[in-house]
Amino acid sequence: MARVGGAWHDGRVDGSVFGASLLVVGAEPLLVERQVDEWVGKARHESADAELADLGAPELGEGRLLEAMGGSLFASRSIVVVRDLTAVPDEQSAALLEAVKAPGADLCLIVAHPGGVKGKSLLDRVAKAATQQVRVDPVKAYQLPGYVSNEARRLGMRMDAVAAQGLVEAVGTDLRALSAAVAQLGSDFEGEHVDVSMVARYFAGRAEVTGFAVTDDVMRGRPTQALSKLRWALSTGAAPAMITAAMAGALRSLGKYLELRSARLSPNDLAREVGVPAWKLKDLAVQARDWSPRSVAASIQAVAQADAQVKGAATDPNYALERLVLSIDRMRRAG
Repeated sequence: MARVGGAWHDGRVDGSVFGASLLVVGAEPLLVERQVDEWVGKARHESADAELADLGAPELGEGRLLEAMGGSLFASRSIVVVRDLTAVPDEQSAALLEAVKAPGADLCLIVAHPGGVKGKSLLDRVAKAATQQVRVDPVKAYQLPGYVSNEARRLGMRMDAVAAQGLVEAVGTDLRALSAAVAQLGSDFEGEHVDVSMVARYFAGRAEVTGFAVTDDVMRGRPTQALSKLRWALSTGAAPAMITAAMAGALRSLGKYLELRSARLSPNDLAREVGVPAWKLKDLAVQARDWSPRSVAASIQAVAQADAQVKGAATDPNYALERLVLSIDRMRRAG
């Protein structure tokens, strides 16, 4: 059984996709969709007249699954996509499991599950029966620049690490938004090497409304600028929880750097242990001059408290965030 652990591996398989069943498991919809669409594309290439039944939760609820797996009078082959295994009604699960075990020579069956515990009993049985399986790992925050770089390569572009990080800081952490931004750059700068100046030309205005820009000013001891960007971010619809998440991530990275910087590690090994791209170590080294492990730990606790407040514990999340910015600055100066 093929297993793909990386978040952006392609999961290709050899041989016919008819008479086979594929299970795709992952919580990131975009990456799951790509795995599913690749198999559908391969099936279309193999048999252009195959009938496609793409079943989401509404169609599954209407009982169209059994009909789709039964084949068509007008096509010799069928492609059946079950977009959400958790939405399969109990009364149809046995038939689906049987089809997964033995799809038949004229059926290409693709089943997706969003991860988590819902529908896990059926998922476990399907996982044992499927002829192919792809597990799509979530993309962690520190992997986002790598994801952007990979998207650029996928589109035949060249983008350096600094530009990739700049795009993440400008656009945010949503994979669809990042992929769309890379595609836009690829369209406008086809065949060119995309650097950070090109990213800034298109997306610098959006960077001010992300938690990354606010966090950068906080970590570097610029509370006035941080408060200004924070107010602008909130006024333009930035989610308060995304801002606390950005701060927590930056503080955790700095804390790990402070703990490990005296270890005898190469820059690449240190970056891997800290969980940041290697070039980011220079930024952490600058920040570390004004921080101590104690001030970082206290700031992480303050962020955790503010995160709870913006998620419902406080009546005014905007005020909670402004108070957090000032609290972290006091802790930084004390450290």
